[in-house]
Amino acid sequence: QVQLVESGGGLVQAGASLRLSCTASGFIFSTYAMAWFRQAPGQEREFVAHISASGDATYYADFVKGRFTISRDNAKNTAYLQMASLKPEDTAVYYCAARQGSRVVITPTMYGNWGRGTQVTVSS
Repeated sequence: QVQLVESGGGLVQAGASLRLSCTASGFIFSTYAMAWFRQAPGQEREFVAHISASGDATYYADFVKGRFTISRDNAKNTAYLQMASLKPEDTAVYYCAARQGSRVVITPTMYGNWGRGTQVTVSS
């Protein structure tokens, strides 16, 4: 049974940093690409970042380039999202998702495996 558990969210001030973690179980983690999405109240879930199964390729949404870094540790079955220079508009529930295949996919409906999310709130 695929399970993804996010952690690391919280309430921070603008300009602060946070590192989110996504711990996976129930599948061969090293064969799945991982992605982070976020969803603010009243808005659709949007793509944030993607990392290949091996970790050698990453892709970011334009609005996080230079501020967020996605990474993974396949030995620990964990993916990370390091967030820096946080802004109030980054406030959202952040979700990790897993998908087999090497192609970068930014459409949420193409992912069948999701965590429950972790809340990130950035105050001004």
